Amino acid sequence: MKFLQAYPKEIKVFLIASLINATGSALMWPLVTMYVFDELGRSMKDAGFVLLIQALGGIAGQLLGGSLYHKVGVNRLIVGALALTALSLFSIPAASSSWHLFIILMGLFGLFNSLSLPAIQAFVGFRFAEQRAELFNIIYVCNNIGVALGTSLSGFLGNYMLSFVLNGVTSAVFAVFFFFYLRKVGTAPPHEQTRKKHPQPAQSGWRLMGQIRIYLFMSVGSMFLLIGNSIWNTGVSPFIISEGWPKQTYGFLWTLNGILIFAAQPLVSLIKRWFAATSTAQMTASAVFYLSGYAVILFMPSYAGLFLAMLLATLGEMLISPAMPSFISDHADRNAPFYLGLSGGIGAVGRVVGPYLMGVQFDSGGLAPTGWLACGMAVLSVGFFGLHAYINRTARTLGRNAA
Repeated sequence: MKFLQAYPKEIKVFLIASLINATGSALMWPLVTMYVFDELGRSMKDAGFVLLIQALGGIAGQLLGGSLYHKVGVNRLIVGALALTALSLFSIPAASSSWHLFIILMGLFGLFNSLSLPAIQAFVGFRFAEQRAELFNIIYVCNNIGVALGTSLSGFLGNYMLSFVLNGVTSAVFAVFFFFYLRKVGTAPPHEQTRKKHPQPAQSGWRLMGQIRIYLFMSVGSMFLLIGNSIWNTGVSPFIISEGWPKQTYGFLWTLNGILIFAAQPLVSLIKRWFAATSTAQMTASAVFYLSGYAVILFMPSYAGLFLAMLLATLGEMLISPAMPSFISDHADRNAPFYLGLSGGIGAVGRVVGPYLMGVQFDSGGLAPTGWLACGMAVLSVGFFGLHAYINRTARTLGRNAA
């Protein structure tokens, strides 16, 4: 990985560990639906219910993880969450004879797996403040390398229980890594040393939620994007099957997604330099790219159209993924963990309701209604991201004038 050579050793080690953990996580997620349907002999409705419970657990984990960062401590929160994630995965083989226990374990997996996410993002934002925007993007790239590797390995392994256990092993290894890594590099950022000499009273969660300009409009914009993005699984996928196209053509779209995340980095850098220099502008530009992709699906319902749509949507994905944690880390100071968890939880609601809404639309008329819904969600997202940018630009202007 030549792009890591310019970074200190502690950053390289962290990124490599993140890649390994992402690889382990990707071993499991493609197999959950297949496991429920094939191994447990349940219906696709039951499989969807399991994914719903897992997603709800993930929302709770994001919210809880952000609020516990300063109360529990970064070391105990990250290490504990990863250890509990591993424990829930190791317990799944024992649940093969109990449907209800399997549902509970999947909910706990969603909870514990998401519990560490805002804490890790906040740690990166605090520890590497000078390089946080660039690092959030590199972490995103490394995680996608892990997803590509893990998804490929899951098909190669062809064993459900082995995939669950290996995912648990990588989570356990990541927990051990963080235990020693945080003890070595420390958990407090440099500016926290000054705060320890002059401590400030902690603000309550309700008081922090009142600062809506930091998180609310951005989070709602993300939620609408995730609702619209459900078109790929609950619109494009059944459309390809109904058209009688080879199922591999759907996989090729995601292969394109993975290739672009690496190959299109120079193009995204140019977009940021020319049109979207700030994180708020990157969010708005992201929603515009998503909207363009959904419009292509709507008006070009061919494979060439789907190919172009995936290209546009991937550019949108590459813009927004690092922009949101970067904005919060830049503007929320020591309260960043709380807002990272809160924004992640609100945005994740889109993953819960999106598949259902898209499924209803597809059942009512095929791909076209899902395309219109996706476009509508993207328009709302552009509006909320634009409002978020305007409010924060106005707030900065007022602050300068007051000074």
